[in-house]
Amino acid sequence: MKIGTEDCRNLDRALSLEWLETNGRGGFASGTVAGANTRRYHALLLTARKPPSERFVLVNHLEEWLDIDGQAIPLSTNLYPDTVHPTGYEHSIEFSTEPWPTWTFDCNGITLQREILSIHGCDIVMVRWKLLGKKLSRVVLRVRPKLTGRDYHGTHHENRSLSTEAQVGSGMVLWHPYFDLSPVQAFHAGRYCHEPKWYRRIQLPVEQQRGLDAEEDWWSPGEFTFELDPGSTKTLALTSETVDRLDVVALAKREKLRRDRARQAVPTDDSLVGELWCAAEVYLSERGMQQTVIAGYPWFTDWGRDSFISLPGLCLVTGRLDVAWQVIASFAVHVSEGMVPNRFPDAGEQPEYNTIDASLWFIHAIDRYLTVSQDAARVRETAWPAVKQILDGYRLGTRYGIRMDEDGLITGGVPGVQLTWMDAKVGDWVVTPRHGKPVEIQALWVRSLEVGETLARRFGETDYADRCRNDRSNAVASFHNRFWYEQGGYLYDVIDGPEGNDPSLRPNQLYAISLVDELVPRDRAQQILQLVEGQLLTPVGLRTLSPRDSRYRGRYEGGVLERDGAYHQGTVWPFLLGPFITAWIKVHGKKTAALKQARSFLDGIGDHLKEACLGQVSEVFDADAPHRPRGCYAQAWSVAEPLRVLIEDLGVGADRQKAVGKQVAVRQRKKTVPQSTQRKKGKTMQRRRGKDAT
Repeated sequence: MKIGTEDCRNLDRALSLEWLETNGRGGFASGTVAGANTRRYHALLLTARKPPSERFVLVNHLEEWLDIDGQAIPLSTNLYPDTVHPTGYEHSIEFSTEPWPTWTFDCNGITLQREILSIHGCDIVMVRWKLLGKKLSRVVLRVRPKLTGRDYHGTHHENRSLSTEAQVGSGMVLWHPYFDLSPVQAFHAGRYCHEPKWYRRIQLPVEQQRGLDAEEDWWSPGEFTFELDPGSTKTLALTSETVDRLDVVALAKREKLRRDRARQAVPTDDSLVGELWCAAEVYLSERGMQQTVIAGYPWFTDWGRDSFISLPGLCLVTGRLDVAWQVIASFAVHVSEGMVPNRFPDAGEQPEYNTIDASLWFIHAIDRYLTVSQDAARVRETAWPAVKQILDGYRLGTRYGIRMDEDGLITGGVPGVQLTWMDAKVGDWVVTPRHGKPVEIQALWVRSLEVGETLARRFGETDYADRCRNDRSNAVASFHNRFWYEQGGYLYDVIDGPEGNDPSLRPNQLYAISLVDELVPRDRAQQILQLVEGQLLTPVGLRTLSPRDSRYRGRYEGGVLERDGAYHQGTVWPFLLGPFITAWIKVHGKKTAALKQARSFLDGIGDHLKEACLGQVSEVFDADAPHRPRGCYAQAWSVAEPLRVLIEDLGVGADRQKAVGKQVAVRQRKKTVPQSTQRKKGKTMQRRRGKDAT
């Protein structure tokens, strides 16, 4: 994906285009094509102290100049009150995302290339410069790193607590601005001059638009200089890890090979599948000894609901079955009172159990995993007990009044708490409380009982299977009797709420079609799809409320109150294209015309990949045209659900994907060992290794 000279040198345009590099540990680097930071989350070295949480910004930016025969030409760009300085974007002639963010500059006829890459599995970011073409003059590169040392949600200001000292060694410099954070090491092949300075009042305009503190101060410890020769590469590597040396050439080669392999695994030449396939990996991260799913960049960590909605698209259709299992296992151990966590807080406190749907999405994901992997032994030992805990917890009743009612449907809700995915809350104001029996929760409950029955029969628990079947039959009958809103010709969004039944036209009812076959008769499903297409569908996703509703908000902008007030009151969510297209295919079949029409619903996503965070899909969009991207610039389920339906429902690359999937599943079954056996092996290994066992 390339950006040409005209866009690179148009400051407004170049500031609106962002890039993202992740390291698989919750850390990331990000910025704009213009080079200036516009968010508090833009940084070069942003690490997660307890992956993927406890994130801190250590290195914010680099100030760069080329000295050509005594003339200083800037490469970097910064925003100050009422001015832009320096203006390196004026010399940029191209930006590319492949294989990582790469700029090309024309500096008085001398061409320079700059690259930024994060190393997977490490808290290391590398910046590389390469002189292209012939050297006609003496060229010296000067680089000043800008440091803070703050929580990534905050801003930094000049203070006397910061240590300005440096430890300078051969090819290495270490700074430790704040004693309670990791030091920063810089590895280089140039010269370093320690000369601390403060750069004050850096402007962050996106934060200003969000109604937040939009100004901060950066500390710069000193300056690096590099003599540039044509064809050779100079590297500045920044890390919070304690290492004696870095082989930057080997690290870059390893990272390039890893990315090439990911691209080669794409099962089709379809460009949208290819982009989404490669985009999916950035959301996978370490959590302890397992893997988890980052809900979105730049400010989310891992959320239960997001993880299990995203899992089929991120991991199952892409063949990352072992990663999928690790995500499932990492949440299974935290089941409490029949609930999986919805969120692991940034500061590492206890998990939060405050959702009615995450546990049911967890069960759905387990079934999907088993279908693809055929990994029954591992599911039976680890996941099946968690599934039963959830089903029994919902039957008997758990937190927040969540329970199975007499009609077999799931109810829940207490004042002041938001439990469904429409979870905006400002102070004590729950914007869309949806207390009672939300429509998508019933679809998930019926689906979960189906999974419960299937697994119980497979594992020889006939009585439990019969109980799931009976509860499911009761829930389906009650749904048929109670959810159809005859006057509108669609499903109620919530029934039995504090104010009765809610006839709001929302997209949640699509799950009653996409997840379960017998909840909505075909003729009614056609009516629903027609209304949803006419009032909710946009080129980039589905509105969360009909524009004909008096509560509809067309723009997601302003301060926290304004944005959260619009979050689910019209704002467009691209992940909802997943259940919409699945429902569409179920109703219209897989004839050529239907498939072509369904594919066209994703055209706007393909266009969007080039307009915000390049190669990624934003969290939300304005409900009104031109549907500007908002919220997180890269969201897991916004990538996962379009990718899932492209492969599963539309069959793009399906033949090759199935063949690869079978190979992966066979390999995985061969290496699958029950955890009890693993524990025995672990104990044996410890006895052999004695005191050194870890």
